[in-house]
Amino acid sequence: MTSVLGGIGTALIFTTATVCASRSTRMIGPTSVLSWVMLVGLVILGPVVAASGVPPHLQAGSFVFLAVAGVTNVLGLLLAYRALRIGKVGVVAPVLSTQGAVAALIAVAAGESIGPGAAAALGVVAAGVFLTAATREDQPGQPAALVFAAISALCFGTNLYTIGKLGGQLPVAWVLLPARILAVAAVAAPLAATSRLRITRRALPLVVAGGICEVAGFSLFTVSARHGIAVTAVLASSFPALSALAAYVLFREKLGRLQIAGAATIVIGVLLLGGLQA
Repeated sequence: MTSVLGGIGTALIFTTATVCASRSTRMIGPTSVLSWVMLVGLVILGPVVAASGVPPHLQAGSFVFLAVAGVTNVLGLLLAYRALRIGKVGVVAPVLSTQGAVAALIAVAAGESIGPGAAAALGVVAAGVFLTAATREDQPGQPAALVFAAISALCFGTNLYTIGKLGGQLPVAWVLLPARILAVAAVAAPLAATSRLRITRRALPLVVAGGICEVAGFSLFTVSARHGIAVTAVLASSFPALSALAAYVLFREKLGRLQIAGAATIVIGVLLLGGLQA
């Protein structure tokens, strides 16, 4: 039951984060959103890390993985925010969800075996991405949004694989902290120094919610996966469909037939892949 509730909760949290980002990026821009989201995360994680102290299992090799986790998380978020600013949530979110498939491919390249069922699921995901990108809609920025979303999925896939390597060695707060420090130092601080760090009254609650959701989502997933990673992963992967539904209800976003078919195919492929990874 813990894995079921945790998976559903993770999907809802990531849906909230996606919807918040799709609105806030159009108000203040992706770099400002990234800065505030990571600042909020740093405020949350900083005291936790300080109180817990240095983990006893921290090794020299862990710093390399921590650096990779930080860089890929920051780049992934920045590109995802750019995609959500100019593209539709119902198109961007399913492409972003392929990060799990990317992580699986990296694991295979690193020496892990993959069964024919998982390979077929990856093919379904690839077909869904093709259908989503094959839209003839003339909405400005949609092709660029797909490119940003695809590169973001590559970054997040690398991030997931790296976090998986670190998960058995370090506490969750330590795994999530490097990205927050990097974003604040490399993005937020320069923006603030040049008076380009933007915020508005309407965007403030969205970026605060986004920062909380980023930390809460990854933390809940990590804890829940200890009780059943396959079930948790399958349920958590439903966030693209929930995001598209939320965008339709809240913002009246309409998708073409190819986009709907592509989004549905991606979600099906991701769910199949999650189920086959048991």
